[in-house]
Amino acid sequence: MPAPSTYFDLIDTTFDFPQEGIELKQGILHFYSINLMELIRKYGTPLRVFYLPRIAQQIQNARHWFHQAFRRYGYTGKYLYAYCTKSSHFSFVLWEVLRHNVHLEISHTNDLAIVEWLWKKGWINQDILIIANGYKERAYAERIRALYQAGFRNLIPVLDDINELEYYEGLEPPIQIGIRIAAEEEPTFEFYTSRLGIRPSEIIPFYQQRIRNHPSVRLRMLHFFINTGIQDSPYYWSEFSRALEMYIALRDLCPDLDMFNIGGGFPVRNTLRFLYNYEEIVDEIVSQIHQRCAQENIPDPHLITEFGTFTVGEAGAHLFQVLGEKIQNDAERWYMLNGSIMQYIPDTWGLGERFIVLPVNYWDKPYQRVNLGGLSCDAHDYYNSEVHLNHVFLPILPENPQEEPLYVAFLHTGAYQDALAGFGGIQHCLIPAPRYLVIYQDDEGQLHHWLFAEPTSSEAMLNLLGYHQDNPLPTPAQSRTPAGTYEQILIQEL
Repeated sequence: MPAPSTYFDLIDTTFDFPQEGIELKQGILHFYSINLMELIRKYGTPLRVFYLPRIAQQIQNARHWFHQAFRRYGYTGKYLYAYCTKSSHFSFVLWEVLRHNVHLEISHTNDLAIVEWLWKKGWINQDILIIANGYKERAYAERIRALYQAGFRNLIPVLDDINELEYYEGLEPPIQIGIRIAAEEEPTFEFYTSRLGIRPSEIIPFYQQRIRNHPSVRLRMLHFFINTGIQDSPYYWSEFSRALEMYIALRDLCPDLDMFNIGGGFPVRNTLRFLYNYEEIVDEIVSQIHQRCAQENIPDPHLITEFGTFTVGEAGAHLFQVLGEKIQNDAERWYMLNGSIMQYIPDTWGLGERFIVLPVNYWDKPYQRVNLGGLSCDAHDYYNSEVHLNHVFLPILPENPQEEPLYVAFLHTGAYQDALAGFGGIQHCLIPAPRYLVIYQDDEGQLHHWLFAEPTSSEAMLNLLGYHQDNPLPTPAQSRTPAGTYEQILIQEL
């Protein structure tokens, strides 16, 4: 077979293409049928895009997989989909999530400020299930108490430490609580046991001695999660089995316990060669729970997931323009982008994550191996490998400077980027954030564009750094400020 001659030929012969939400129409990359060149011509680059209908699709997908498995095995519990807010706290994400009767998982006191706003706005009522995870500082626990006493009876704090129990003394009616089981980390991790949760050996004695007869709490949930997510691996199934056995042992002691929370961890497509089988994994999870509960003659628990990345990840994209090409040696060819990769997509350098990277235009041109470089002066501001191979290939740049530039899309970047890098404000080399575009769908199915945010202005950044009229610092002494010609300054330094 001859070698592919164009970028389209490369993709067409290497992958099953097109794929859901990623296709080529008239030589232009489309993202969920959205023409990305039209967005670029209208809004410019760098551009951060959120396509909210994908969130709805992911929620519906997960519900379908679990309900399908429930019917197959005659599972008698309910499935509850909770959105992990730390994946993206933007109001438009919560708006889309809450349109589909989703519950919430939170991890900090400021999440509860968002909950209060959502309630006052009328986006939620007080019956919503809110799972409060994380190690609780006093301010967090006090806000949990306040919201519970204000009527949020389905606000469930999940104990991350045995001493957290004292925060809920005196509550009436008794508050529902959960316990997070501390999982063993994967063998290659730096620590043996997760810092999060309560050691398995402590949970049963803790329940018997301090929770069973406690007048202010009722144990309703056992929470299980591992950092590597839900994977079809011996490590995951071993930890899952240990957590399930803990649920069964606790349920034998605690008739109130009826919720098994398996956390988040569904991956998103980070390569065009994505092989994860969601349905098979869900089927195995439901099958194992149902079989063990039947063997022990206990009811199937309500099954809860806390999908964050899975919910919002595939709704996001970053669009860049290639400013130019640099050839540094025989093996390293750089395409310089008009934004910062490490700033806009910090997962790439902070966590080593990889995403689907495709050109928006010029699919009919020959291709070459390249490195992608960001605008900052940091050595880590680059991207040079995909999940399926240690290279990035992109079309050769147009020779005529008057031709349209090459544009590049990083796809499925909807989760965590803004939470890790920060939104707006001050970032590396004072490079402004990209323009943010939200694409949402109304109740009639019509798509709308909302230009959510412009790049951070120079004035805003200077103000944050203290370069404003109210700065109280006195003018530095003149003797400390070098003056004169360049040669005179050099003499002063000597």
